[in-house]
Amino acid sequence: MLGLAAALGGCAREPTDRVVLRMWGIGREAEVVPALLADFERLHPSIRVDVQALPLTGAHEKLLTAFAGDALPDLAQLGNTWLPEMAALGALSPLQPFVAASRVIQPADYFGGIWDTNVIDGELFGIPWYVDTRLAFYRKDILEAAGIPAPPRTWAEWSTALAAVKAHVGPERYAILLPLNEYEPLLNLAVQEADPLLKDNDTRGNFQSAGFRRAFAFYLDAFHKDWAPEMSATQISNVWDEFGAGFFSYFITGPWNVGEFKRRLPRRLQNDWATMPLPGPNGPGGAIAGGSSLVLFKQSKHPREVWQLIEFLSEPAQQLRFHELCGDLPPRRSSWADPALASDRYASAFREQLENAKPAPKVPEWERIAQQVRLASERAVRGHESPDIVLRDLDQRTDEILEKRRSMLAASKERK
Repeated sequence: MLGLAAALGGCAREPTDRVVLRMWGIGREAEVVPALLADFERLHPSIRVDVQALPLTGAHEKLLTAFAGDALPDLAQLGNTWLPEMAALGALSPLQPFVAASRVIQPADYFGGIWDTNVIDGELFGIPWYVDTRLAFYRKDILEAAGIPAPPRTWAEWSTALAAVKAHVGPERYAILLPLNEYEPLLNLAVQEADPLLKDNDTRGNFQSAGFRRAFAFYLDAFHKDWAPEMSATQISNVWDEFGAGFFSYFITGPWNVGEFKRRLPRRLQNDWATMPLPGPNGPGGAIAGGSSLVLFKQSKHPREVWQLIEFLSEPAQQLRFHELCGDLPPRRSSWADPALASDRYASAFREQLENAKPAPKVPEWERIAQQVRLASERAVRGHESPDIVLRDLDQRTDEILEKRRSMLAASKERK
């Protein structure tokens, strides 16, 4: 009996030569990825993956604390706007040598905008895991009743549609919801213009440029002409009920809301809503490329095994399984050839939008700057301040945020 117990105990112990990879995930992705890892571990019996789930609200602080304490994991899911900061800290391993030798990772198969978010100063630091972008959800039935038979493709066509919907629904309802507590709608309009959001090697704001002014004017028009309510998303019961009730007919949001609208809208409305790419100044417009990537931290002692895991999770078959589990969109074009995804009437507009997705400015300070954009737009809408004054102040605040970046680049130039 003692011998049998000892034998069973030995079987239960971790093999001494087995590599254990520590992986940090965030939110829903961390919850579902273990379903994929079971197959990875069967294919690689000498590797075990230990996944730790981080809440979105605390993930950024956790990463910085771990960096300061030399306690980062082997790999992690990293939001694209956080990647420049981790790269600037020197926490990430460059991945181009791995990609050059890989038969799985094919850069040309990825949507260009999402791949570019991982390239900092010409160096590749991440492999896109899933892609996120925003487009317009709309009420087909209300648009048709207002005399708009097809989705608009240009800003001029969109203005015509917004005016027609507002005239149709009357004074108590609106054509579009542009929540004043969100900066994304305005920035998605802005990246459709040729002028960059930052200038001088991303060291100064460029919000007084002609391009941003045009986007800002189009955005403000929606409020000045009463197409959009001067409201934040927290001022209404919830966006799904109000969309179903016809309080607004257009809503700029992301792929996570496809499932929400399917679940929350009544059955009678399920054929009355659709998705469409964002209209642009002169045709289909771009949008900011978001999402998360997989990164390898420099302090990992198992880079070869980490890369094997990144390759596995990047296979089109695994990306499709991942999409089925949590709804995240695949970053590879070949994944979209799958019949189930290709025939999805809501996903097809995202497929088109992703071809025009563009990276946000790749500076660690970007999220702080984006919040200043939100505050500036709210001043112009609620406070009815002059766009000239608001944009001048926005550039000034942005320059203050980027002061340290200018100093560091100047010092680096002097050393050279």
